[in-house]
Amino acid sequence: MSREQAAAAMERQARACAEMDAALYADLLARAAGDVRAGGPCATVITGYEDADADALVSLRLLGGVHALVLSGRAPELARFYPSAGGAHRAADAPACWAAFRAVVEAEHDTLRGWLRRPPQTNEVGRANLLLAGLLLAVHEVGGLPVRLVELGASAGLNLRADRFRVEAAGFAWGPADSPVRLPGAWRGGAPDWLRAAAGAYPELTVVERLGCDVAPLDPGDPDGALALRAYLWPEHTARAARLAGALELAGRLPARVVAAGAADFLAKIAPRPGTLTVVWHSVMRQYVPAEEWARVTVELERLAAAGGPDAPVAHLSFEPHPWEARNDFQLRARLGTGPERLLAEAHPHGLPAWPT
Repeated sequence: MSREQAAAAMERQARACAEMDAALYADLLARAAGDVRAGGPCATVITGYEDADADALVSLRLLGGVHALVLSGRAPELARFYPSAGGAHRAADAPACWAAFRAVVEAEHDTLRGWLRRPPQTNEVGRANLLLAGLLLAVHEVGGLPVRLVELGASAGLNLRADRFRVEAAGFAWGPADSPVRLPGAWRGGAPDWLRAAAGAYPELTVVERLGCDVAPLDPGDPDGALALRAYLWPEHTARAARLAGALELAGRLPARVVAAGAADFLAKIAPRPGTLTVVWHSVMRQYVPAEEWARVTVELERLAAAGGPDAPVAHLSFEPHPWEARNDFQLRARLGTGPERLLAEAHPHGLPAWPT
């Protein structure tokens, strides 16, 4: 039964990959599911993880480990099918690609077991599109105060530099024109009026602090950390890889601090600061936080909201699935102080494009 559960999880992830323009991964996972049922190398490497909760994303951990081997030159026969490594994936090559993948899984058992112990961390830069929109609105509403960015589940902290990204949509652009991170096609049908107004009023933001937390933070300046971020991107998503490369470059010259801590313990140490807007934000990380800890996060967010005031406002921005348990629509929600939470936009899970609600 355990193998069947693991195989079914792979098939669900395969369908999700197919829906998100990742045919290579969709095919590999469908075949890996059969290999698990047959007791092949994929079954061997995930031994002990067969009954893992769906949120553990064991399939993506395995794929990430194999991708890292491809990117580091340790799987040349497989690399020729991976666009991220200069290869190409064609439907006719699917059997040969699977054979190379299966051989890597069998040969690199110990390495891949190590990857199964680490949660996926894409630090998806495209999601900054939504976070920035909410940030600009919050700054507009408090009259342009300097900003403290506080991120929960920050991974490598790449989105803590989001104010230096360039966002582009039809008839709309915001951010440095020479930014190494470009987010084109950001809004379906053009940016909403509220964003145009906020962006027009504040063509540049003053960010005085960039602070985040993660249970297992990655250092974007460390080659192993950068490899992990690249490995968890899907090989066919070359535009995402280009955004990541730009974000890694920007991280090399714009400091941000990410501490190793759970979200609730980290947030308990945050207090409003006079003369600044404290913005707590997070994107597609709630699924990794146990329910009991998220309850504590909610308490801390309420404490912060109540402690803020006109001279020390607090905003909470989230880009998460809603309802998050069902992983349905991915929504940007915003709350300023103790006011009501507002639904501002929905978007593709990777943040591009977005559309107003």
